Amino acid sequence: MNIYLIGYRCTGKTSVGRMLAEKLDRRFIDSDRYIVEKTGMSISEIVADHGWEYFRQKEKQTLAELNRRNQLVLATGGGIVLDPDNQDALKDKKNFVIWLQASPKTIYNRMKNDRQSDAFRPALTKAPIVQEITKTLAERTPYYESVSDFVVKTDGLTSDEVCKSILKLIRERH
Repeated sequence: MNIYLIGYRCTGKTSVGRMLAEKLDRRFIDSDRYIVEKTGMSISEIVADHGWEYFRQKEKQTLAELNRRNQLVLATGGGIVLDPDNQDALKDKKNFVIWLQASPKTIYNRMKNDRQSDAFRPALTKAPIVQEITKTLAERTPYYESVSDFVVKTDGLTSDEVCKSILKLIRERH
């Protein structure tokens, strides 16, 4: 069984994923960082040089590869749910998918305080960031809902508190 953390950027997928993997004695992989390592380019560079479609194809290849492995904790990119093949892979019965959810205000504040956000997470639209967050969340919410087994709201919670909630869900499921 793999544990997948999905959700919009800055909802805690990477920080919670690292902590969760450590507590479960599993390997942690951040799919965006995996792509960066494989290509030798930042996501911003990939998007600038090749476009979002190319990045989404790399994301799809990465998920297919990692989904063949077992006992991983995987933090996915926020847009991984946009591709129907990725949705099918995430819905695989061997996976446990947790949607980390946060309000647009929380996401904005976290992005503002994340020094790597601009370099690692390029803008998705040309709209002001708060509008982009609100619009993109509205578009992606049905996809997040369709593939997730559980939702954990991360507003006002520490990574440790989110991790404890997920561990409780895992114990209850098994």
